Amino acid sequence: MTTSPSSPEPPPGGPAPSVDVVLPCLDEAAALPWVLRRIPPGWRALVVDNGSTDGSDRVARELGATVVREERRGFGAACHAGLTAATADIVCFCDCDASLDPSHLVPFVDEIRSGGADLVLGRRRPQGRGAWPPHARAGNAALSLLLRRRTGLRLRDLGPLRAARREELLALDLADRRSGYPLEMVVRAADAGWRITEHDVPYTPRTGVSKVTGTWRGTFQAVRDMSRVLQEPPAREGVTP
Repeated sequence: MTTSPSSPEPPPGGPAPSVDVVLPCLDEAAALPWVLRRIPPGWRALVVDNGSTDGSDRVARELGATVVREERRGFGAACHAGLTAATADIVCFCDCDASLDPSHLVPFVDEIRSGGADLVLGRRRPQGRGAWPPHARAGNAALSLLLRRRTGLRLRDLGPLRAARREELLALDLADRRSGYPLEMVVRAADAGWRITEHDVPYTPRTGVSKVTGTWRGTFQAVRDMSRVLQEPPAREGVTP
């Protein structure tokens, strides 16, 4: 992995980002302007280019984001590359397809800072037709039920909008580099005794075509990856926040 900042890094002793927002990206040039305009002031956007061919990296740099390159394909690979490149105390994750608004992460971060939670998740609330295809919603519901059986957590969504502290996330030692990464984060956090909460967030039709849940095949592969995560034994102890 190599990191390519879009602008000079702050000088030693200069302002550091208060929050890093990891944005896994694969051919999202059309959506990037909308997403990056909604990054809260003082936060840094880390656009993780996962092999785009549409100039997403160029668009991201022009709009002031920091670009991280991850050559290994996979949603989890892109997310983890962003996490390891982050330097802020709190790290957020958001899809880069304009289906979720990163400005809605502000109360998530406030809850982390206040000590009210260790991991905050966004419960997607579809806005308009086509925002959340039936097969993707069914797959999410099935995984939520399996997660409840595995951990006791009564979450209603396993969406990608989330926030937590960077050092604690790294200590979870997440291993999945495909579609199971978001679920593995929740499972290992639950095993470690984290306080996990969720808040409703609007979920709008994405820009472009989904690489994962836009098709039955993509949804099946994602569910398979996540089901494998649920079959793993509890992680090692010692990563409690």
